[in-house]
Amino acid sequence: MNTFLIRNLQAIMTGLPGAQARHAGPDIRVQDGVIAAIGQLAALPGEEVVDASDCVAYPAWVNTHHHLFQSLLKGDPLGINATLTPWLAATPYRYRARFDAELFRLAARIGMVELLRSGCGTIADHNYLYYPGMPFDTSEILFEEAGRLGLRFVLCRGTATRTRQLEAELPSALRPETLEGFLTDMERLTKRFHDPSAASMRRVVMAPTTPLYSAAPEELREIAIAGRELGLRLHSHLSETVGYQDSAQALHGCSPVEFCESIGWLGPDVWFAHLVKLDPQEIRLLGQTGTGIAHCPQSNGRLGSGIAPIRALEAAGVAVSIGVDGAASNEAADMISETHAAWLMQRARRGQEATPTWRGGRFEGGADEATVEDVVRWGTTGGARVLGMAALDGLQVGQQADIALYRLDDPRYFGLHDPAIGPVVSGGRPFLKAMWVGGRAVVREDAIAGVDLAELGAQARQAVKSMLSGN
Repeated sequence: MNTFLIRNLQAIMTGLPGAQARHAGPDIRVQDGVIAAIGQLAALPGEEVVDASDCVAYPAWVNTHHHLFQSLLKGDPLGINATLTPWLAATPYRYRARFDAELFRLAARIGMVELLRSGCGTIADHNYLYYPGMPFDTSEILFEEAGRLGLRFVLCRGTATRTRQLEAELPSALRPETLEGFLTDMERLTKRFHDPSAASMRRVVMAPTTPLYSAAPEELREIAIAGRELGLRLHSHLSETVGYQDSAQALHGCSPVEFCESIGWLGPDVWFAHLVKLDPQEIRLLGQTGTGIAHCPQSNGRLGSGIAPIRALEAAGVAVSIGVDGAASNEAADMISETHAAWLMQRARRGQEATPTWRGGRFEGGADEATVEDVVRWGTTGGARVLGMAALDGLQVGQQADIALYRLDDPRYFGLHDPAIGPVVSGGRPFLKAMWVGGRAVVREDAIAGVDLAELGAQARQAVKSMLSGN
């Protein structure tokens, strides 16, 4: 039996709700990749012991929305001050045709390493780099890189059977796929990579880029039916800006969420990224159907889109998770930065609603709108729920040992009265003493085996230089 003991933890955040959000520990035993016991534990004869006396334990983060290819598109001057639609034209659409297999692999590796170093063990990547006759397989590259690093990987296989005008006018525009071509590739990917088990390391998801723009309504209905027949979940972008509302009304005479309901794109097997601009009826509909959200606070803030109404969504019954989104609209594409932003922005959203007492106001601010425990839950077990990974239900006995140990040895964490909350409230990047995915060590003493960060940085700088020169 493969067993080890994590001993003398300062604190344990479980990712579970309510009174279960913390465990006194101070020890965690892992046997054959599963959490076997938590409490005051004695080491077994010959058992490996990890001294965690200076650490706090979190479940490994579950990132439910990313665009890994954008890891080489950070801080593009043409897009840095643009809102969503002009940013799409300025950055991801302008550069995407320049990606060959080598450049795409490098971008994926950078993004995965960045996430891994923040304590993220599961990545759902919304990859939309596909076009007819493509000379390399981006899906295979992503699974290879994730496997090399020991990460759980969910491929949200994007597609577009039609383009927006802003894409068609770009010199680097890529041709749209056919519905038949997309569905054929989804069958291939499902047979080759998809593991529906509760402790899966590899999943595949149907993920047209956005319902309002990427395909015709009848095609989206067919995609939803085909996905469910294959046992796959559905994912896309929705209601990131007011433009979605305008488009839905102009094209279909209804709200974006009502349009999705009409084409079979709501339900507990569906989750959307963003959901920033919603009316009360849309929130009720999302909650009634059990649809999920990948909340991306940093990208939404960076693009000036707004702050998603997470509390209202969760109260309505929406499954809440956290996604980093692409690095081209989020220059710190890691889960510590994202959860720190989620904690702050929900409070700021509520505080923005405060009015003076003499005008009828009833409260001063929104500091109780999101607790650290809420954010940890959204970013871990919430993500597992959205992805349908039932064996990642937090740090409790019987669950997969996806565990991150943070050592809070940077001055930004000095003086904390409650070390358990440090990684979220203080932000930054705490020292990752160790991290396990399914009980397998993927980080030790803040280092990833086989990854030379200096070399990776040099490769990134050369790649950006080449992209800027047009070579």
